[in-house]
Amino acid sequence: MASKPILAGYRILDFTQYLAGPSATRLMAEMGAEIIKIEMAPYGDPSRAFPYRKHKRSAYYVQQNRGKKSLCVNFKDGRSREIVRDLIRESDVLIENYAPGVIGRLGFGWEQVRAINPRAVMCSISAFGQTGPLSHLSGFDYIAQAYAGVTAVIGEPDRPPSLPMLAIGDVTTGVHAAGALGFALLDVHRTGVGQHLDISLLDCYFHHHEVNVQAYSASGGAIVPRRAGAHHYAVAPTGIFRGPEGYIMILALLHQWPVLCKAMGREDLIADERFKTNELRVANQQALIAIIEAWLQGFATDAAAIEALQAVRVPVAPILTVAQAIEHPHHRARGTVRRVSDRMLGEFDIPGVPLRFSAHPELLELQAPLLGEHNGELLTALLGYEAERVAALEQEGVLVAAAH
Repeated sequence: MASKPILAGYRILDFTQYLAGPSATRLMAEMGAEIIKIEMAPYGDPSRAFPYRKHKRSAYYVQQNRGKKSLCVNFKDGRSREIVRDLIRESDVLIENYAPGVIGRLGFGWEQVRAINPRAVMCSISAFGQTGPLSHLSGFDYIAQAYAGVTAVIGEPDRPPSLPMLAIGDVTTGVHAAGALGFALLDVHRTGVGQHLDISLLDCYFHHHEVNVQAYSASGGAIVPRRAGAHHYAVAPTGIFRGPEGYIMILALLHQWPVLCKAMGREDLIADERFKTNELRVANQQALIAIIEAWLQGFATDAAAIEALQAVRVPVAPILTVAQAIEHPHHRARGTVRRVSDRMLGEFDIPGVPLRFSAHPELLELQAPLLGEHNGELLTALLGYEAERVAALEQEGVLVAAAH
């Protein structure tokens, strides 16, 4: 008999939209939590309009909101706030990612939530946090990235900074929020009291600096992080090298440098005065790149060069396109790429769930909600509203629904 999902029995009131917040609740939905997505009338989560779309159905929205229930309410009508207050009493978590102050103006700031349900955990996700000189500003992933000193180190050294073509900040902020919520719910079991979590994209982005901050600070500014293009500015050889067919990623850390030299048949390089230490290899990086790329050109294919390095356990990888990564057998075997079926879009691929639990290996079959699809279910089955009352709320525009 299959066990219950790891978060079965937890109810999450989800005021999030776009990506950072929905990424957190997406993970929780995949783990079996009941996610009640509160969407603002008349259009709901703005990501419902994002590409790719078919029959007014957004694959972007589906990817982030599978397994959630949609309640679409008109916040211009005071009766919508009564509904939300009733839901807070029945929920374990309220999560929101509006700009700071918005949820409070709706009547559901932390003090109000705590008064309604003292055991509830509230999580606020924002670009800059709920406090600090920047907290009043609006912002998205790339804005926080720029303030975090991350954009400045992406790209070629003699060209403007570049953008990563994926939402590193939004998604990892969602993961941080989901982790914090798990810990906070454990604390509720211990104390019986909820708390407010303040999770920001800027904090999470800054958390990604593994070398830059400590190296700059501890060296008194002698080490200055910078854009270095295809090769790391502080570790060599680490970067993207031209192979016989395309490009290859090679990362040979300190103890792997002699192994790489032996693999190339160039053991003389181990004692070469230009390359004896990491600092010297960085200083003579262009000469080092030329030697490695000349060796790579001796292979007939990129795959042959990669195989030679893998044989001696030098970390190496092909530079896959998105299309190639989707079809890679490893990704398929592990579920890193997941094929899902949507009732309107049909079958398509999305990123799989990165969290793996030995006691809960099964994946849930989930569907993303239509706008306001669960209005009646939630108000009658969960809150005990009479069917006539729900019908009146629908008739008077407090509840909104749409078939997409």
